[in-house]
Amino acid sequence: VQLQASGGGVVQPGESLRLSCAASGSIFNVNNMGWYRQAPGEQRELVARITSGGNTNYADSVKGRFTISRDNAKNVVYLQMNSLKPEDTAVYYCNIVMILGVPATYWGQGTQVTVSS
Repeated sequence: VQLQASGGGVVQPGESLRLSCAASGSIFNVNNMGWYRQAPGEQRELVARITSGGNTNYADSVKGRFTISRDNAKNVVYLQMNSLKPEDTAVYYCNIVMILGVPATYWGQGTQVTVSS
């Protein structure tokens, strides 16, 4: 299983970015798909998560600005990020959880998002 994240970059405060993460390989019974981020010197934190049924939850810091979505047919998860702030600067990682008898979690390689004026 491989997860390929893309869409990161350098933007100014208030601008938008859309991250994508495509899963490939032996993909079965995908449950949750999510985005996490890690800023320098900080622990990795959950940004947003979406279940197979479409239920979502977000970190308080991104509610109302970020939207997570998924395309189950393509095994892709997206993160639309609007009104970006400097404190959103981090490496963003996608992950998926497959139910294979027990949950199995896979991570993407990370994509850098930098918000700076």
